[in-house]
Amino acid sequence: MKKLFLGYYNKSVILTYIGAVSAVIGMALSFSGKMKYALICLIVCGVSDLFDGMIARRCKRTDEEKEFGIEIDSLTDMVSFALFPVIISVSMGFNAWYYIAVYSFYVLASITRLGFFNVSTSIESETKFYTGLPVTFASLIVVCVFIIGKITGIGNILIPISIFVTGLLFILKIKIMKPRGIAYIFLGLLAVALLIAVILIGE
Repeated sequence: MKKLFLGYYNKSVILTYIGAVSAVIGMALSFSGKMKYALICLIVCGVSDLFDGMIARRCKRTDEEKEFGIEIDSLTDMVSFALFPVIISVSMGFNAWYYIAVYSFYVLASITRLGFFNVSTSIESETKFYTGLPVTFASLIVVCVFIIGKITGIGNILIPISIFVTGLLFILKIKIMKPRGIAYIFLGLLAVALLIAVILIGE
């Protein structure tokens, strides 16, 4: 495969590709109005991104494979956590001009955050903190807001506010502790809880 196709293929990229495919499937489901299943795909995207780095660090890789992993991770994040949430929101009918303005800010903030992360990864040593909210957290926020909106009936208010605030957190110079050890267990359990909640709430 390495000789026939561009790229670097090993087990360190499997979860990244699963996340990308899940985002594409989820967007198709969004356009079809199947929001419950689209949100499940978004949760899969979040879980894939959460654990792909941990798995990659355990794999023996060349410098080229490491750089390739960083690039495809950011490109997948752009699809999964910048565009996919916007498509979910638009598919739910939130497409007035002010929603579009919020989406534009959110996507620009996502691009900025991901670009900054790539540069920081290239020039800085390993740290215990992220600068700005990682875009992966959009998956948790969008799903939580959907659930709360369903329960309260004010999703039309919560969604644009949450998207704007999330985009703002992407680019604010705040320190976010990187998940380690038990944090992975907590976030994994949270993803399972959100998955169950989405299934129970339904369309």
